[in-house]
Amino acid sequence: MTIRVYLVDDHAMVRNAFKMLLESDSDIKVVGMAGDGRTAVKEINYLPVDLVIMDITMPELNGIEAINQIKTRKPEIKILVLTMHSTTEHIYRAFQAGASGFLLKEETRDMIQAVHSVIQGEKLISTKIADMGNDLYQVSEKLSPLDKLSMREREVLQLTVEGKSADETATILSLSPKSVETYRTRLKKKLGVNDLPSLVMFAIQHGITPLR
Repeated sequence: MTIRVYLVDDHAMVRNAFKMLLESDSDIKVVGMAGDGRTAVKEINYLPVDLVIMDITMPELNGIEAINQIKTRKPEIKILVLTMHSTTEHIYRAFQAGASGFLLKEETRDMIQAVHSVIQGEKLISTKIADMGNDLYQVSEKLSPLDKLSMREREVLQLTVEGKSADETATILSLSPKSVETYRTRLKKKLGVNDLPSLVMFAIQHGITPLR
């Protein structure tokens, strides 16, 4: 059976390299690619996809939020996170969102085997992360400050720290500008953050937006 894979990474060269590597296995077919989570969520809605390979830090909608939305709409799809991030919080949030596997980009050579393992129903975690002592059960008990926020608040947070105005954010999320401002006020209060520079730093530290 052919495994239909969708690739999500904000670097075109990386996407193309991963596509070539994956399709060197005759059982794997890359059926689509995107450079941000929002595009991926839209396209996966109508594409036949078995597994998504997802980066974490991407513009517009980061990988964690994209996993949340994909799994809500199509819970049968498997998600393999492939990222540079190895913090406990990133691991916790990825599995909490519905990922089945977590691999570091430096372990790309293991990607084909990881795809087969996840498709077969295994929970997979990077060998390097496991060697560092980050056990899946330990990770599942951790809490993230982002747990305080709703999905919509996290979306507004990312777009805000990426410089989108209230009007632009409202258009992207199909909200009114007034609602966007309400979400901004609410999320700042929940996080205990009052100014934009502190909000940007928080977002970078927690993998919500890329450091550009």
